[in-house]
Amino acid sequence: MHLHTEIWLPAPRNEVFGFFARAENLQALTPEWLHFSVLTSRVEMRSGAIIDYRIRIHGLPVRWRSEISVWDPPHVFVDEQRRGPYRRWVHTHRFVDAAGGTLVEDKVDFEVPGGRLLAPFVTRDLRRIFLHRHRSLRERFPGANAGDPEIEISR
Repeated sequence: MHLHTEIWLPAPRNEVFGFFARAENLQALTPEWLHFSVLTSRVEMRSGAIIDYRIRIHGLPVRWRSEISVWDPPHVFVDEQRRGPYRRWVHTHRFVDAAGGTLVEDKVDFEVPGGRLLAPFVTRDLRRIFLHRHRSLRERFPGANAGDPEIEISR
């Protein structure tokens, strides 16, 4: 499955990329109902970096390990799940100069355990997560796109 969404932020690409490059900021972008926490201390973001997280999915504790597989500041980075709730999760974060600010594009290729049976529940949760992410970014970067984002999820 594929998820795609984007948001324009009224800040230079270096600043926006710098915000995303700090693993501790991921907690600020994640809804409280996931009880998200970064377990890895002092993450040095680079290709090959490993980051461990803990979340709760519908009350169940889950550990998640990601590897930064691509690191090209301030243009793009990719995190890939190495252990976690998905059969596959590859999240590409792209940053593009646009209209005096930065266009942030998220593309996620993922496979859901349980396939078609669980897909509707997972896609509903992903929409809520990325909606929260966009709202949090608008608070952090006042003047960002107004309104709720388009979050495309396809097979």
